[in-house]
Amino acid sequence: MTHTFLLCWLVILMPTESCRTLCQAASKNKEKVSARRHDVCDGVCVDNSRCGQPCPPDAQGNMEFLCKQKKWRKITDTCQTLNAINIFEDLNLASPFGGKIKIDDYAVKPDETIAEMLLQKCPKDLSCVISNIKHSPRIPGNIAVIVQLLHNISTMLQTDVDEAQMQSYSIMANHILDNKCVSNWTFIPERNISCVLLHSVNTFARKLLKNKNAVDISDVFIHTMGTIISGGSNGANLTFSMRVDDMRSDVTGRVLISKDELQPMLSPFPVISIAFPTLGAILEASLLEKATVNGLVLSVILPKELKQISLVFEKIRNSEKSTQCVGWHSLENRWDQNACQIIQENSQQAVCKCRPSKLFTSFSILMSPHTLESPVLTYITYIGLGVSICSLILCLSIEALVWSRVTKTEISYLRHLCIANVAATLLVADVWFIVASFLSGPATHHDGCVAATFFVHFFYLSVFFWMLAKALLILYGILIVFHTLPKSVLVASLFSVGYGCPLVVAVVTVAATEPSKGYLRPEACWLNWDMTKALLAFVVPALTIVVVNLITVTIVIVKTQRATIGSSMFQEVRAIVRISKNIAILTPLLGLTWGFGLATVINDRSLVFHVLFSLLNAFQGFFILVFGTILDPKIREALKNRVTSTKWISRVSENLSSEYSCHPTKGPS
Repeated sequence: MTHTFLLCWLVILMPTESCRTLCQAASKNKEKVSARRHDVCDGVCVDNSRCGQPCPPDAQGNMEFLCKQKKWRKITDTCQTLNAINIFEDLNLASPFGGKIKIDDYAVKPDETIAEMLLQKCPKDLSCVISNIKHSPRIPGNIAVIVQLLHNISTMLQTDVDEAQMQSYSIMANHILDNKCVSNWTFIPERNISCVLLHSVNTFARKLLKNKNAVDISDVFIHTMGTIISGGSNGANLTFSMRVDDMRSDVTGRVLISKDELQPMLSPFPVISIAFPTLGAILEASLLEKATVNGLVLSVILPKELKQISLVFEKIRNSEKSTQCVGWHSLENRWDQNACQIIQENSQQAVCKCRPSKLFTSFSILMSPHTLESPVLTYITYIGLGVSICSLILCLSIEALVWSRVTKTEISYLRHLCIANVAATLLVADVWFIVASFLSGPATHHDGCVAATFFVHFFYLSVFFWMLAKALLILYGILIVFHTLPKSVLVASLFSVGYGCPLVVAVVTVAATEPSKGYLRPEACWLNWDMTKALLAFVVPALTIVVVNLITVTIVIVKTQRATIGSSMFQEVRAIVRISKNIAILTPLLGLTWGFGLATVINDRSLVFHVLFSLLNAFQGFFILVFGTILDPKIREALKNRVTSTKWISRVSENLSSEYSCHPTKGPS
């Protein structure tokens, strides 16, 4: 009706009938605009196309949609009803028709003006905007306006904060922390808006008046507690109990400062803590984080002399999944596990030891949202690894038994050198894989995890690079005269490729990512994916080698067709063909294995990908035994001859022994 009254006021000197006509036209026009839907786009939906829509008539801003799978999906929303004028309770203009007329949205002033006017009008308690804020809809634009207001207040206010001001500040923050509006934070264009809120509340709370009275300011979605403690006291215990949503019971969180930690403190000092039950979900929604906060977010404001505190988090969702104690990195706007370490954990709660600082003021616990915990995967992994390790030991034993019989020519020697090193590197990699799996995670065994991950990365890469060495050996034999280089040079070259290249990749990876703590996954001892994509340092070389090896096999097929039976190159060509068959079988198997490994990272909810990867990965040693050793006719023949020779020697020994027993040597008379 505001538009209608303003229009009539502008034409008050016109005839009454004219005013009535204009007012009726304005009302009909508003009804027509209101009838239009603003939550969907009018345009034709073509995948990846975008569409903009204006906000409803009572709000300013716009909404943007993206077409996905033939449906319009909202991606941003700046609609707001609050502005620099109507956010205040008493700034209304008188209307000639009686009542009040609020200034329309075209009179909006910059956000800084709201904070300035607020500090001028009601600096004592900041209460002159509370009523309109509490009654405003929690739409994305309004959330952004309130966050900006809270931020400006926290930075502009230069004096200490008393309890009344903190109460008003908490009421404003509580309105946009409501669990019913968590999803609306997703549509705010400024992705770091939730970080601004957290930083603003912490900054404002630091100014809370330092007096000898305890502070306890409780709202539904933000609870501030403060006390004064001294070095001679028995410690501090601030306990919060808050409801995350209407479906769950209260979740508790405790801030504990031990007596030992207080000993360096000579004079009394304030301890302020703020608990947020929904801010974890808001940070996740706003920043599109994968990690799920599974407890209260606890901000703790302490003097810098206090180096360590204990935090006890009750889990929102009871789970045996791996939990990480984390601190919020205020500069990088992310959860950082280096701020805390986990001390104790069960399915209901986790106890963390954290180190507050200027960078880390807020803490919580995380759990991986899509970790698949299937007993099938566990059984496949450990049974398969057992079979793989036994197969590799058997493979190396067979190679040792027949080594002298199958390495008579130079190419045969180099071929079996590659096979033995493939088996040896995979065996060591499997052992380190088991070691890594027994470590509980980077949170409690960071250095051990770094070492285990490095060696797993290095030795698994070595498997592929030794396969590449075999391929290069084939190309050398096919494209160049085979005996042009000394055997020692060829061996040195193979070892350089098989161990030198993966060592360089592994060292560069850990050197580039570990200083920023992006080398490891938060939940396991393996290369990080979400933060630094360190896993690509394994997947890219491995899959590249798969492609190179398959190209090599194709070249062999073309080249070997020219060799004729009885020619001087025929024996070497036969040896090369045997190597090629080995590569042609093992390369796709190894490549397919880690192809599924990459698929489990990209789509970590798929149990099928996890099962296929676990099967192929666990039985790699068995594949090498079968396709690299047992199916090789030369090895079978050599093994058969060795067994026959052993039986013959045994039989001769038995005959000699029996002959000696029948005709004993006579002693001297």
